[in-house]
Amino acid sequence: MAKLLIGILNFLILLYYTIVKDIRQSDGNALRGLVKEVMQTIILVAVFYFMINILSLRGSVVRGNFVLFLISGIFLYLTHIKAIGKISGAGGTLNPMLKHAPVTTLLLIASAALSSLYIQLLSMGVVLLLTHTLIEPVVFYNFKGFMLCFFIAWLSGISIGLLLLSLAPYAPTIINLITMIYQRSNMIFSGKMILASTLPGFMLPMFIWNPLFHTIDHARGFVFVNYTARVTNLLYPVVLTIIFLIIGMMFEHWARKYVSESWSKRQ
Repeated sequence: MAKLLIGILNFLILLYYTIVKDIRQSDGNALRGLVKEVMQTIILVAVFYFMINILSLRGSVVRGNFVLFLISGIFLYLTHIKAIGKISGAGGTLNPMLKHAPVTTLLLIASAALSSLYIQLLSMGVVLLLTHTLIEPVVFYNFKGFMLCFFIAWLSGISIGLLLLSLAPYAPTIINLITMIYQRSNMIFSGKMILASTLPGFMLPMFIWNPLFHTIDHARGFVFVNYTARVTNLLYPVVLTIIFLIIGMMFEHWARKYVSESWSKRQ
């Protein structure tokens, strides 16, 4: 029992330092790196805010706090996409860090997922605080429901990223292309700037395949008292997340046993 507790404690300590390393990877200064990440999110929200105001499209969205409409779409989109990018880029079985004895694939994946979550939670907190103090009061109809959708978007991003990571050793160029196409397509097909219930029937199949589309639509149902998600199902992204996690872990386990250093030279 004592060995188990010591092992868990050592893993948590390694996880903490790996998360810090992962967060500081983009910038040598930790605080500057966090500010940069937060500013990227704020700029994205501001760009969409002014763009929709200039185009006079506010009437086409749900009645209520317009910034909350943007946040409920953009933050879930960023959380999903960043999780995919972090996990698929964790290095997997070919990561040189795995040559160090304490480092494991689970450690790298967990640190990538948690660092992504930390940055997105921090960014969302800053944007909500600025909105509440500078623009208008922020009131959620059901904050717990919104956070549930937030974590589903994060977990679904992890599951897709893990699946892509596990398949990368077999066809690295193709998997990188698929990752890029999926991330770019979500700029449109995530539904972050539209309401699912207002889409015409002939356009709905273009969006309905996307688990993030269902998550964002239900998040808006929890954010606004006068909106109900009628054409989407929150169970769909949950089931896909579980399936992708199981398949991803199976492929990753198999690749870890049979992977060769020469595989990385095929890129």
